[in-house]
This record gives sequence, structure tokens and C-alpha cells, in this order.
Amino acid sequence: MNGLQASGSPYAPHTGETLEAMLDAVEADTVEALFDVPEAVRYDGEYGIDARTERETRRLVRSILERNDDLTELLGRGHYGYYVPSVVDHLADRSEFLTSYTQYQPESSQGFLQALFEYQSLLVELTGLEVANCSMYDAASALGEAATLAKRVRTASGHRVFVPELLSEGRRSTLENYVAGTDLTVETYACADGTVDLEALERTLDEETVMVYAENPTIRGTIEERLRKIGAVAADADALFVLGTDPIALSLLQKPADIGADVVVGDASVLGLPASYGMGLGLFATRESYLRQVPGRLVGASEDATGRRAFTLTLQTREQHIRRERATSNICTNQAWVALRTAIHAAALGPDGMIELAKRSVTRAESLAERVDALVGAKAPVHDRRHFREFVAHVDQPAKAIADDLERDGFAVHVVGEHELQICVAGVRDVELEAFVDALEGVL
Repeated sequence: MNGLQASGSPYAPHTGETLEAMLDAVEADTVEALFDVPEAVRYDGEYGIDARTERETRRLVRSILERNDDLTELLGRGHYGYYVPSVVDHLADRSEFLTSYTQYQPESSQGFLQALFEYQSLLVELTGLEVANCSMYDAASALGEAATLAKRVRTASGHRVFVPELLSEGRRSTLENYVAGTDLTVETYACADGTVDLEALERTLDEETVMVYAENPTIRGTIEERLRKIGAVAADADALFVLGTDPIALSLLQKPADIGADVVVGDASVLGLPASYGMGLGLFATRESYLRQVPGRLVGASEDATGRRAFTLTLQTREQHIRRERATSNICTNQAWVALRTAIHAAALGPDGMIELAKRSVTRAESLAERVDALVGAKAPVHDRRHFREFVAHVDQPAKAIADDLERDGFAVHVVGEHELQICVAGVRDVELEAFVDALEGVL
């Protein structure tokens, strides 16, 4: 490394002189001084890992994994583990997909580009909006991109971005990070009975509002019934109406375009991935009038020189391409492989299968809520609303104690209040729901 720094190279081009100049500018003696790495974890030239055979390594890894608690998870709140058909793994694990990176030379990646085109087409059909990009990192980053888009396209000046007070902390934090370099401010509006308090929202908005965000279903599983009115309130304030949702919910609920949504964001990985507790797939769809402001990439269908159908990257708004300082976003990839999995899962289900899965998300949640409500010491659901795949239940005893007892019995639920538990049915088998009700009855 020292030799490379002294002479420069195509990969480490800084000479010793430029390195010293940069260190002087930041008042550091050495490059190592820039990094606060504790002595205990610094690499000293030895890994300290004993050599093992493959069989020994498998045995060791298995013994470590067996320490994990084997819990039936009824968690939800943005992470859903629907059953993923085996065809998704079999197709997505093909080497030509696994070894592909983001498509910089689209003419050499026709198969993958077509898959992304189908993914975009799926979202266009579900949202009713004209444009969908070929994915974002996750729902939180998609929300952040929606806020900066709203700032760019709003005809009048303004800086206020409104989100519901029930918004998850992770999405709120990411949104605030996204707007930190702008004059945008993130503020909340009130909710009532698990959904938007429309009257409070009307009183809150003013001419400085650039975006209003709502979710359907909400993080507490409730169905937002007045989306059209929320959109109208946003339009009256000359603000963009951004809706958070997911492909399974969209299979059953009203199309966002029909209720006035300007942008739709959310997590598309409810199809194609099990619950991953972090990694997701951000969906982003909007109106054609905002096409040039869409972050990331769009795949389009065209024709080659011989008249054959061909796919290409129609729009690339990132700064690493031709847009440079005029880029709309600095997103550097697009979860292409996860989008592929989502497209395969959706195609395997088909329209009827998607609708059936969405209906089961409603009926199974309501059925479980009825059974919980019948137990002494519990009331469910807390909100007098229709629910989608999850709901909040009131328990007379402290919720934390109930959740701890349930965990010892092999079940995981969220504690969302002093006397409130949130319960999700996505990906949980009927026999496991039966056992959960029995366990809950035993600990109440």
C-alpha cells in the first residue's frame, strides 16, 4: 500500500504528496488516525480461526444456528413472511440472474431487462399510475425520494412534509435523513382510531405544504377508508399526495390513481422474499407528467435495427450517468434481483391468485381477532376498522408480560402499548394460529 501511495496507480491514484496534503487539510497525522477502530478488533495479520474440514464447518454452523429460538412469528409491522413458491427460487437462482449486476450495457442483458419491464408493468397495472421505476432499496428510501420529488415539482415554494403520527420510526428516520440536505422539514399530523384524522389534517396543512403521506393499510393493519378525501385535502393545499402500500394489498384495495395519489411507494418484497427484517424492495410509481423526475431507472420496450422487439434502459437519472449534477437521485443500484423474484412470484400467482391471497389476508386477520376477542382478559381489534393481515389487541394485564409468556411458549408478537399487542397472520399456518390462541388463553 505504501508503495502504491508513493507512486500512484490506476486504482489508488494518490501520490505521497497529495496524501500528505489531504491529511494536513483535515489535521490528521496518518490515514489510520481517521478511523476509530478499537484495538481489540484491529486486524494484526492473524485471523485466529482454526482450520476445519467442510464437514466440521457444517457441524459448527449448525450448532450455532440451533441456539436460535424456534418461534412462530406473528410480528408484521412492515415485515411479512408470505409463503414463497419454490418456482421463485428455482428460476431466480439461475446463474445468469445471480451473476448479473445492475444493467449498464442493456443490449447484453435482454432477459433481465425484460424481467424488470414485467415488474414495472405489474406495478403500473396495480397502481393505475403511468410510470413505475425498476425498484428502490426499500420502502423507506422510496418515501425519501418521493419527498424530494415533491419539492422539485411543486409549482409554489414550500418546505413542509407531513406524515402520519403512526409512521414507523425506521421510515421516519430515513425520510429525515433524505431531506437533511434540503430546506424540507418533516412534521406529523394526527390519527384517530388507527387512521387519518381528516379534520385535524385539514387544519394542519397550509401553503407551505409540499407533500402529504398516508398509508393503506396502516402500520397497525387498519384500512384507510377516506383516501379520496385525503387526496383532495392535499390537492387543495397544492401538495403531492403520496400513498404507501404494497402489491398484495393493491390486489384488493382501490387503485391509488383512482383516489388521487400522485406517487405510490412501499415494499414490493411481500412477494418473492420471506420476512428479511431489513432488506426489502422499494416500489415507486407516479404520474407520467413527473417522468423526468423519477429516481433510479426505467426499462422500456423498443425495437432494434432489424425491427425486433428489444428492451433498454429508457431513463437513468442517477448522477453516475449522463445527468451528473442534474441527477434526481444518488441511488446506486435498484434491487434488481429482488424485483425479479417479485415478478416471478406475481406471475406464478396470476391475477386470481393475487386477489385470493389478499382476501385471505383480510379474512384470516378478522377471524383471529374474533377468537382473541372471545378470550377473557382481551379485546380485539382495538380499532373499529377493517383490517389487513394484522391488528392490535388490548390485554388487561401488562402487554410486555403477556408477550414474554408467549415467547416462552414459542410465539412472538409486538408490544405496541402498555396494554396493547399487535398480531399478524401473514405466513402463519392455520394450525399455528390455533396453537397461538390456546397459548394466549393460557397466559391471560
